[in-house]
Amino acid sequence: MEAVSAEAASAKAAEAAEAKAAEAAAAKKAAVAAAFPFVFPRVESPFLLDPSPFFSPSLLSTPFPTNSFFQNFTLNNGDQAEYIHPYLIKPSPSSVSVSFPSRVATSTSLYQLFNADLTIFAISSDDAAHGSSPEAQPYIISSYSDLGVTLDFAASNLKFVLVRGSPCLTCLVNRRTKVAISTIHAILSLSSNRSRTKHTLKLNNNQTWLVYTSSQISFSHNLNAITSERFSGVIRFAYLPDGGSFSEEVLDKFSSSYALSGDAVLTRPFCLEYKWEKRGWGDLLMLAHPLHVRLLSREECRVTVLEDFKYRSIDGDLVGVVGDSWVLRSNPISVTWHSIRGIKEESHNEIIQALRRDVASLNPTAITATSSYFYGKFIARAARLALIAEEVCYPEVIPTIGKYLKSTIEPWFDGTFSGNGFLYDEKWGGIITKLGLTNPGEDLGFGLYNAHHYHLGYFLYAIAVLAKIDPAWGRKYRPQAYSLMADFMNLGRRSNSKYPRLRCFDLYKLHSWAGGLTEFADGRNQESTSEAVNAYYSAALMGLAYGDTHLVAVGSTLAAMEIQAAQTWWHVREGDNLYEEDFTRENRVVGVLWANKRDSGLWFASAERRDCRLGIQVLPLSPITEVLFSDVQFAKQLVDWTYSTLNREGIEGWRGFVCALEGIFDQGNALEKVRRLSGFDDGNSMSNLLWWIHSRGDDEETGCKDGGKYCWFGHYCH
Repeated sequence: MEAVSAEAASAKAAEAAEAKAAEAAAAKKAAVAAAFPFVFPRVESPFLLDPSPFFSPSLLSTPFPTNSFFQNFTLNNGDQAEYIHPYLIKPSPSSVSVSFPSRVATSTSLYQLFNADLTIFAISSDDAAHGSSPEAQPYIISSYSDLGVTLDFAASNLKFVLVRGSPCLTCLVNRRTKVAISTIHAILSLSSNRSRTKHTLKLNNNQTWLVYTSSQISFSHNLNAITSERFSGVIRFAYLPDGGSFSEEVLDKFSSSYALSGDAVLTRPFCLEYKWEKRGWGDLLMLAHPLHVRLLSREECRVTVLEDFKYRSIDGDLVGVVGDSWVLRSNPISVTWHSIRGIKEESHNEIIQALRRDVASLNPTAITATSSYFYGKFIARAARLALIAEEVCYPEVIPTIGKYLKSTIEPWFDGTFSGNGFLYDEKWGGIITKLGLTNPGEDLGFGLYNAHHYHLGYFLYAIAVLAKIDPAWGRKYRPQAYSLMADFMNLGRRSNSKYPRLRCFDLYKLHSWAGGLTEFADGRNQESTSEAVNAYYSAALMGLAYGDTHLVAVGSTLAAMEIQAAQTWWHVREGDNLYEEDFTRENRVVGVLWANKRDSGLWFASAERRDCRLGIQVLPLSPITEVLFSDVQFAKQLVDWTYSTLNREGIEGWRGFVCALEGIFDQGNALEKVRRLSGFDDGNSMSNLLWWIHSRGDDEETGCKDGGKYCWFGHYCH
């Protein structure tokens, strides 16, 4: 009876402490709200789930991530898997299952299969592994960082530390608890070393798993599970990859050191540093994906790359890197308002004639779109005209464009636009729209935090241009402009921030996600890399307009990394071996890239629509596009791959982007086709396409030696 009373008292004390923490968090949140007034009206979306049950009370005063690598753990039942390199991790209310996934490849898709290779949980009786587990209570996220997340199963005395790129899944066990490990496979053998701190588990699917413990422990096992004696300390689980005794020796050597969390710090332009919070003793072993390996600056950080220690991954082989911190250096880019090569004076007249027509057609009342995405494309299209006019020395049209931009942007800032408008959602911490507040399917899911960088990137582009040509307007609306930017570009970690840290950009993968608060079996996803690049490029331009060198540096750095990630994982070159041969042979671009899958189809079109697949990776056409498609030979491969599908009506808007890429290696032929276009994408124009083609330089500069030309319907003509 005394024991029961003690447990009840302990539980009551814990409840009181939790209530006190929640009360303190609410008070802190209220104080922050009073100190930092909001630019846009504050609301709570009725369609969004309450995030508080998934996060510990200490985290409730900060905005919540909406596109993170662990987003599935915060939605609905929190029991969908996430790919946390190199494992698929799937929690339940009382356990965590880990899978080293197998891979399926076809000509249209690639994906990794989840199998519950190991499931780890605590048991509350003296039974064997199929004894009862503690009463199921939802886990909470007790902490998270750029590179890791911790799932806390308080009722089970288990805490799972999930750090991206860790070859081991780490479990922290409290209060001398019995731990069980079950598997869907049959256990062939279980053996332990002399100190009983390393245990080798062989399964009948040809997998070998190594289990490391911080102190000696004994296991018993049956056909499908093993059970420990009571234990407190650290248990680590590692799949033994191909490589025989070498791989096992590496895992053994570094098994005593693990990362508790990891921060990614933008230390200076085009430089990112990973800093792990380490526990245990010895050096830290982590895994790097192919882009990491390419960007890793071995001169600036003391790391050792273990080229022969590899885990296979849908993102390419993950190789071992030994070191407590990494420095990654991306290729620098130059953010410019105008084309990089410039335009010859003899080409100005044709562009000016197109400008006159395009500017004359500007009419604010002609914008029928109310969606933040399509509206954003319209105003960014107009802003491009102003910069083209500057470049071809035709300033006469700039006042008209400026007036148009003011009349179309200001209603979104002052709340007078009848069709839509910006709001601030207090539930998760971010900007949503009026349409998204009333219907989550409106605005292409903007109210569900889908693709914020796409939508707001277009707005930032138009704002940057208007602030450039009218600095007084820029100063007046600076708070609104910076609120839009901070929604997806906030770098802060402080609790007084209104927005989460880098809403869309993934600091481990080095590109953005667009999936928002929707549960997906394959994790987050992104379709249009070019619109992601545009978002960070536009933020950098806004920094130029406002004289904000920090914003220029951050925007340029993220744009550079997004470009290199697109070139690594979305651009599929002939002969590449990153993906399987069947997929590479049939695809020059990935349609939708998921954390755990590659699709050839698009959200809005089938895989057969190669014109759309090319176009969605090119638009919007601007000076940064030249950097994104700097590989001339790949541009030609992509155009060649696309032309055979252009024999259909109603695709004029998409043809423009095919012409744009053709202009990289065959300026003359592309120019002829652009002149014959009768329609354009709603973010594009004749002026913009002519500007692009005329700024490509001569064929001799691109190195194109192929004299053949394609006609509209994909026929090769000599």
